[in-house]
Amino acid sequence: VRTELEPVELEDGAAVPKEFANPTDDTFMVEDAVEAIGFGKFQWKLSVVTGLAWASNYAMEMMILSILAPQLHCEWRLPSWQVALLTSVVFVGMMSSSTLWGNISDQYGRKTGLKISVLWTLYYGILSGFAPVYSWILVLRGLVGFGIGGVPQSVTLYAEFLPMKARAKCILLIEVFWAIGTVFEVLLAVLVMPTLGWRWLLILSALPLLLFAVLCFWLPESARYDVLSGNQEKAIATLKRIATENGAPMPLGKLIISRQEDRGKMRDLFTPHFRWTTLLLWFIWFSNAFSYYGLVLLTTEFFQAGDVCSISSRRQEVKAKCSLTCEYLTEEDYTDLLWTTLSEFPGVLVTLWIIDRIGRKKTMALSFLVFSFCSLLLFLCVGRNVLTVLLFIARAFISGGFQAAYVYTPEVYPTATRALGLGTCSGMARVGALITPFIAQVMLESSVYLTLVVYSGCCLLAAVASCFLPIETKGRGLQESSHREWGQEMVGRGSHSPGGTKSNSGSQE
Repeated sequence: VRTELEPVELEDGAAVPKEFANPTDDTFMVEDAVEAIGFGKFQWKLSVVTGLAWASNYAMEMMILSILAPQLHCEWRLPSWQVALLTSVVFVGMMSSSTLWGNISDQYGRKTGLKISVLWTLYYGILSGFAPVYSWILVLRGLVGFGIGGVPQSVTLYAEFLPMKARAKCILLIEVFWAIGTVFEVLLAVLVMPTLGWRWLLILSALPLLLFAVLCFWLPESARYDVLSGNQEKAIATLKRIATENGAPMPLGKLIISRQEDRGKMRDLFTPHFRWTTLLLWFIWFSNAFSYYGLVLLTTEFFQAGDVCSISSRRQEVKAKCSLTCEYLTEEDYTDLLWTTLSEFPGVLVTLWIIDRIGRKKTMALSFLVFSFCSLLLFLCVGRNVLTVLLFIARAFISGGFQAAYVYTPEVYPTATRALGLGTCSGMARVGALITPFIAQVMLESSVYLTLVVYSGCCLLAAVASCFLPIETKGRGLQESSHREWGQEMVGRGSHSPGGTKSNSGSQE
């Protein structure tokens, strides 16, 4: 029989009466609080701030590569290998720093790591505009890449404040900010390049980072990190702040302080529970970046040739000429860059629709399979229109698979190693981005079909790897401690019995 109960106001430190106790015996975890508070005004603000980091620190700085390289090639008369090195050095910086930023975020906090990486990128991004010679801009852009390697930690911080039902959709929608950032960069280039030149483009492109650096003072530290590091009071204050902004009540009881443990240790990624998951994720992230950036390079080659079958004959014609002419980017080139970027929106929408229906693992596998199938269809001597459709479908799905990996990776690792796990995966992605120009440009000169087989085969293997991941994180909360069985904290409050029994349905086999 349910009876009407009057609200009771308890003094600080007073015991909660048993009839008011929650199913976890007067205690709750951060996961319980995040789920109880739900999605509200605070998460909307956090979405905008995280999206700004993604757009200004990641998308814009990466888009500059496709605009700066041809400009310097003409202005400084750089040979092709130096132009390629200008792009590669950014990926080298990102690859070398991804693990470091993950370690810093696990050791000293997500907010700390993110602020340092943003300020680092802002400083060296502005300095790049004053580079007097090629060697200086090479070093400075490498240092910019070093700072960009810390941007994925914004996803770690973001994910740790999101309730289970909203997590996948919100992280996927970050891709919208990526597209906005790239479109803004192209429009900025259209306005700045003809009059002020590439130096002002680099300086103005770094300024949005200043806005994010200011907004970082509003960002709270992750409550999950604070609890893990033993700072219970700060975690409770953060949760109360979120509850106040969302207009939702805090859970009753006392916040559990997780067992303090070493954070940011590489060996934690290779414990028996996570060894296989880590290795498979590294290959998945490698394949994603390898295929995505390879497709971007191949698109230019295919469009210039008209179709795949014309590549070899066009190469022979080019080798027979001795031309010192230099072509700057035209308005039509900028328009093509815009269309290529906008083609990623369908991939995000499809991924957004299926990721909570079929799960993270199957979504990644499907994305790789569709990309591989479209790559094989390029063997046919199709016309320009069909070629465009195949390339756009392939890019849409490989970009959607990338976002699915960004959803899955923070969900599968515990709080102690979440940032490091995402950082090492991001580092492996940069390895793929470093290698892919040698396939998409160098190998393409020898054999178009062998190049397509490499990309198609790599994605087929990645699809298999996605299916073999031991853990499906769909419908699960974020794991707090690596000392507990995976799945013990993952099923949320709905699976707890009044006696506090746990469900093992999510434990790794």
